[in-house]
Amino acid sequence: MNSIKPSLPRKALSRFLMISSVLATGLLLYGCGGGNSVIKQASNVNADASIKAAWVVVGANNQAIARVVTSELSCPKIRNGSVYFPMTLRAAAGTIPQRKTASDAVDSKPSVFPLTACEYSIPAGTSSLTVGSFSLPLPKANPQRIVIVADTGCRMKKADQAWQACNDGDAWPFPEIAKTAAAMKPDLVLHIGDYHYRENVCPDDIAGCKGSPWGYGWDVWQADLFKPAAPLMAAAPWVVVRGNHEECRRAGQGWFRFLDTQPYDAKRSCDNAANDDIANYTEPYAVAIGNDTQVIVFDTSKVGKKAIPNTSEVFLKYQAQFKTVNQLAAKPGVHSIFTNHHPILGFVPVPGKAPLPGNPILQEVMQSVNPTAYYPAGVTTAIHGHVHDFQAISFATNHPATFVSGNGGDDVDVNFADPFPTNASPAPGVIVDKFSHTSAFGFMVMDRQADGTWAYKAYTRKGLLLTTCLQNGNKINCDKTGYLAPN
Repeated sequence: MNSIKPSLPRKALSRFLMISSVLATGLLLYGCGGGNSVIKQASNVNADASIKAAWVVVGANNQAIARVVTSELSCPKIRNGSVYFPMTLRAAAGTIPQRKTASDAVDSKPSVFPLTACEYSIPAGTSSLTVGSFSLPLPKANPQRIVIVADTGCRMKKADQAWQACNDGDAWPFPEIAKTAAAMKPDLVLHIGDYHYRENVCPDDIAGCKGSPWGYGWDVWQADLFKPAAPLMAAAPWVVVRGNHEECRRAGQGWFRFLDTQPYDAKRSCDNAANDDIANYTEPYAVAIGNDTQVIVFDTSKVGKKAIPNTSEVFLKYQAQFKTVNQLAAKPGVHSIFTNHHPILGFVPVPGKAPLPGNPILQEVMQSVNPTAYYPAGVTTAIHGHVHDFQAISFATNHPATFVSGNGGDDVDVNFADPFPTNASPAPGVIVDKFSHTSAFGFMVMDRQADGTWAYKAYTRKGLLLTTCLQNGNKINCDKTGYLAPN
């Protein structure tokens, strides 16, 4: 029997047979009704494998922005309804050379961002938005429930010999807080600053934080914010306020890559210390929450603790910005909630001593613009972080009700004395009427009432209600005053 020789070379024949086998398998799947679904599933798997986080932030003029970080060099497409749109590059992956930081050079290192940051401005009227298999939350025109957190990261700071047990859910409860708050189904999340705390390497002999990432790169941002906050980022869009931990000598690089709502710019990236005087200051803006309420976002990331001359550059910058606040708060019939990280008419607890008043620099600047009230008339509420406790203060004088919600995860401060000193004042000319407080870990919730006003509620980390404060004008009345026991 004569053998039949192939008309193709052996290697070509082998390649032909392999391709034929693959095509046959694909046709078989397609014939079973699975062809398109297999392709789509593979695409989603690939997208999910590369996308490490996806979330929505809301900026000036209520512009909602979808953000993702991906291990791919190019940005993914995002699905708006049934149509796919390309996301735009915000910041490319890269390693930023070591710059001067708040720590000694030996305790610092270059910031490594191995992921690409991408964004997409969400058009008004969008009904659904997905990227990969991530379904992104969309802003509501009239939010009914707002979760408020601040100071959420895990502290690792050599200068203070502060080594929080980041590996212990009891010692660092932000993951629990985020999960508890997400279960309350908020329409919006308001974070009042200090997302990042793991600045220096944990010593080998401290088990609570041993092996934790440190520095200012993506790995710390993932550990301090994006991984623990994932349930809360999936639940609602975020309004983000910058804290002092996000100033340029600290975690400012990640702040601008991931959270800041303005267009990304090299001079406003904190990569080059020569531009810090630009990047450490952001113009205030307002976010409407319904027709009758707005949140004014103010950046005090670089404010210090001591009074400064009223002719200094910093004073004049803040003064101009507070004049902008006056303009933002001048909308008739709109209740303005002023948010910044550092308490202005709040208190700072000191172990065994009288409490300290609010930030003196901000008070002096604000008095130069609004001599007696500190705030413009349109501001009836102020919300802060920075001090690691909860405070709800109503004043006998004509000043806006003040809340501090800095108990979101970082080491909490000591409790204030109970009863609270009757002669304590947070600022000249300001008289306290009612004061509720605790240093238990937790968060706040704003719930819109039937009459359109807001109820401000303080919760423990596990969702136990501590107090409810109802507002009338710039006064609040909490159902519990003094020290709030977390039992």
